[in-house]
Amino acid sequence: MDEERVREAVELLLAEVGEDPTRNGLVRTPERVTRALRFLTSGYETNIEEVVNDALFAVDGSEMVIVRDIDFYSLCEHHLLPFFGRCHVAYLPRERVIGLSKIPRLIEMFSRRLQVQERLTNQIATSLADILDPLGVGVVVEATHLCIRMRGVEKQNAFAVTSAMLGGFRDDARTRMEFLELIGRRDGSRALIDSVSPTVRVESAR
Repeated sequence: MDEERVREAVELLLAEVGEDPTRNGLVRTPERVTRALRFLTSGYETNIEEVVNDALFAVDGSEMVIVRDIDFYSLCEHHLLPFFGRCHVAYLPRERVIGLSKIPRLIEMFSRRLQVQERLTNQIATSLADILDPLGVGVVVEATHLCIRMRGVEKQNAFAVTSAMLGGFRDDARTRMEFLELIGRRDGSRALIDSVSPTVRVESAR
């Protein structure tokens, strides 16, 4: 990131919306926005190898591994507005497992980029499949989008649910059901339970 060019762009944006970039409250805004954008897009500076860092371990058995309720924050690539929520990840080991802390780090890497929720969901699932070659991977992402709440339709109680089911989670309805029950998504999630491909739903918050 060329920080000087970003600061100049923010100054221009402030002027174009009718503000005075030199007034007291805005003098340091370009610098602050630049720092914020560097942090919010830091996923571009990270790769899977750095995240995993050889934290792979041999195991016997294929019992389901779940890490649920992982908070994430991202920026919608269409409006550069935040979307945020929780991610639930499960996999069926074949011969190895990954360190549990690496799953939230993978989610952090992908979410700290300009994103759409559908792509984010699939990137998490396919990256775990590539790293582990497991018997299956299941990912469910639930998120609130400020581009829905703050602009456009302005629906304050809507949130989006996306899923990606690979391998055993795609092919075996009982495995998929067990995962969804364990993350508390059974009730009201018929489309996810029946799904054998990535899905997206928009729901009203309960």
